[in-house]
Amino acid sequence: MLATASPQYDVERAQAVVRLIIAPIAIGYTLLMHLRSAIDPALAGWILLLEFLFLAASLALWIDIRRRPGNHPVRRVLTMLSDYTCITLTIAIGGEPMLPVYAILIWVTVGYGLRYGSSYLLLATVLATLSLLIIASISAYWQSQPYLIVTLLLTTLMVPAYMHALLKRSRLAAEAEQAANRAKSQFLAQASHDLRQPIHSISLFTACLRDSRLDGEQHRLVENIDKSLNSVARLFRTILDMYSLDSGKVVAHMEPLPLQGLLRQLIQQNLEAARWAGVEIRLHCPDVHVQADQGLLTTMLQNLLSNALKYAPGQPMLIGCRQRGAHLSIELYDRGRGIAEAHLENIFEEFYRVRQARDSDVEGMGLGLTIVRRLGKLMNLQVRIRSVEGKGTLAAIDGLQLVSAPARQAAPSARPQAPSMLNGLRVCLIEDDHNVLLATATLLKKWGCVVDTYTSLPDVAADIDLVVTDFDLGLEASGADCIAHVRALAARQVPAIIMTGHDVRRVQEAVGDDAIPILSKPVQPAELRSLLVALKLKAQVA
Repeated sequence: MLATASPQYDVERAQAVVRLIIAPIAIGYTLLMHLRSAIDPALAGWILLLEFLFLAASLALWIDIRRRPGNHPVRRVLTMLSDYTCITLTIAIGGEPMLPVYAILIWVTVGYGLRYGSSYLLLATVLATLSLLIIASISAYWQSQPYLIVTLLLTTLMVPAYMHALLKRSRLAAEAEQAANRAKSQFLAQASHDLRQPIHSISLFTACLRDSRLDGEQHRLVENIDKSLNSVARLFRTILDMYSLDSGKVVAHMEPLPLQGLLRQLIQQNLEAARWAGVEIRLHCPDVHVQADQGLLTTMLQNLLSNALKYAPGQPMLIGCRQRGAHLSIELYDRGRGIAEAHLENIFEEFYRVRQARDSDVEGMGLGLTIVRRLGKLMNLQVRIRSVEGKGTLAAIDGLQLVSAPARQAAPSARPQAPSMLNGLRVCLIEDDHNVLLATATLLKKWGCVVDTYTSLPDVAADIDLVVTDFDLGLEASGADCIAHVRALAARQVPAIIMTGHDVRRVQEAVGDDAIPILSKPVQPAELRSLLVALKLKAQVA
């Protein structure tokens, strides 16, 4: 599954930037009044001096905020005092020509409330009222205009009062939205886990059936079940991926990735779907490493590959890599019917689907390309689609940065994977869902494993080879607790695999051990078997 928290919007810095814009405008207005002889030259000099000092203070404040970003109440209060002092002196000294500066006073007052909240709005209103009273007490022009004073005082009090009411409503609406989002998150989290379990168990039972001795008709029925299940799992993942993106939980963890190996694994995982679609997938990719998030990049490629299999069945497909300087592009070519030019501008919109004649059998929600583009933005990658009707489509991911390969660790050489390679592997299987436990145990035994099953903390012999466990096992223990328990009994680091229906990144953080692979349910049987073989070979090498 996917988990970014985007950087928090720095309101102090934003206001400091606006202050740097307003100060030159005020200076320009004062110079204009001086040139039009609307203000006494001596007073204009004092006002300009004051405004330049304010500009210098604003620049110093902006530099300080860059060095020390975040919420600093003392700095905010000092800034407010600086703003209102400058405004008060400018209006009081300038008299009638400086009356338009009152608009800045209202803007500042409302701005503090909008940026910092109701408490700062109250303080700003008090300071604005004091500013007007001070101006009225020392300005001869204002003293000659009592109705003007009353009007501006009422405006200064009424506008913030109205803003306070709007802020309160906005806060209540935001709290209600947050509560609704929390409820939605809890529901989706639980629904995610509860829906994954039966899909996962059905997938394993189907794999058991496929390995049985079936006649032609039975084999076709099993394949149809598998196809339907694969479609459900894909739609389910699409919904959850979209939810994760909308909730802002997706974070890109960039690392060097062996691109050729990643693409080979992607093709291997889609061999069955490609066979169903009658598509031959060819790969041309050099042995290079790129900087990316493995999970996010795999999701992007999976969505693009799924689109090609859906819309270009029966045609060959090429996955190639094109180097451009220090960057690389992954390009997927198909020879399908292509996309009309009128649709190309809209294909990245949510729920947009290119509908043509006889498309009723093409499944999907129109979210695949939307997810691809949004994930690409998280990694500063660009996605482009080029298509010619009747000839095919090119889907490309551009901007992958080439990096040096990390130091190689000892790893077993690739060998043909077959069920016989797992003969005699002693597996401790822990799962609290009876159907999943039965399905997984049955499949492992078909592959030749010796399986001991448990629903919680196991009491196992020291000669166990591998632990396969669910993460959420009820109140007594978690999958991580079970792994630690088995390792303590065996007095060694027993290899382990965790299968989970929860968010993979959250489980990774809870487990805190990068050496333990975590598979997201529903797990493809081929993926599980590949991992079992790899762990067995690694143990033999060690």
